[in-house]
Amino acid sequence: MGVHNETILSVKDLKTYIYVNNRCNRAVDGVSFDVLKGNTLGIVGESGCGKSITASSIMQLLPKLSRIESGEITYHSEKKNIRIDLLERNGKSMRELRGADISMIFQDPMTALNPVYTIGSQIKENLLYHTSMDAQSMKEKAIELLQKMGIPLANQRAEDYPHQFSGGMRQRAMIAMAMACNPKILIADEPTTALDVTIQAQIFELMQRLKEEHQTAIILITHDMGVIAELADDVVVMYMGSIVEKGTVSEVLRNPAHPYTKALLESIPILGRGKKQKIEPIRGATPDPYQRPKGCQFLPRCDYAYEKCEQFPADHQITESHSAKCWKSNEVVKNA
Repeated sequence: MGVHNETILSVKDLKTYIYVNNRCNRAVDGVSFDVLKGNTLGIVGESGCGKSITASSIMQLLPKLSRIESGEITYHSEKKNIRIDLLERNGKSMRELRGADISMIFQDPMTALNPVYTIGSQIKENLLYHTSMDAQSMKEKAIELLQKMGIPLANQRAEDYPHQFSGGMRQRAMIAMAMACNPKILIADEPTTALDVTIQAQIFELMQRLKEEHQTAIILITHDMGVIAELADDVVVMYMGSIVEKGTVSEVLRNPAHPYTKALLESIPILGRGKKQKIEPIRGATPDPYQRPKGCQFLPRCDYAYEKCEQFPADHQITESHSAKCWKSNEVVKNA
């Protein structure tokens, strides 16, 4: 686990909205967090909670009908602080950051890799844009990266196309591309969703090694609390575009202070407890983002709800590093 306290990325009151048919979806609605050098920050929540849009905002890779409305995304580089939210989406400054200082591993490598170029040439393209290496050095570096990712016969496989790789191998190739320029921040958006359990474990081991060797800060986006428990140092829990709870992994998982976090943890089966364990699904469904409930967004699904919940809750500090947006957070902690 990371032991650093140097902030490398700070997100402050970020609001990213999506516009469809004259309607506005507040996909990310006032999100704030810090990412520390050499640490892994987990962002967890159900599908549609705003995790991936938060990542896309940091990378300035938002869909066409969406934009950052307000807030700050600051990358604290070694030379200066860079306000990412003020950079042009495809401007020179943003392109220089993307792939070099900040890299991303996508959910589905098959859609992220170009099917008509070899794996080796796609890694070399990143090096060509961000370094001054000659052709031979780039080729050697591409092969070395594939070897580091545990791809056998890397020399030959570099000449293969994405469709010739298995799912796990494609994801390793994506990580090789992302790590080509030793980025300071790696964003991993559900990197193992389509992979089997053994390959998942290998990919996570790989990411852990990269973090330790290069002091890379990792933002790990997932819906899996087990992955968060295994890999993350800090965690933020998102629901309907807002952060409902944040803290260190041990604080949030041992003493959840928001009913949503508690419900997420109660819906996970625990290995070894057999058939008698009680698994509680979260009742109801995520509200329509265009017809949001008044006040706390979790109100219609919450077992702790009372009249005050119709006002949006303020941040409640449980400890110095652990907070939750819930009027009854102390009661939730007691029942954890």
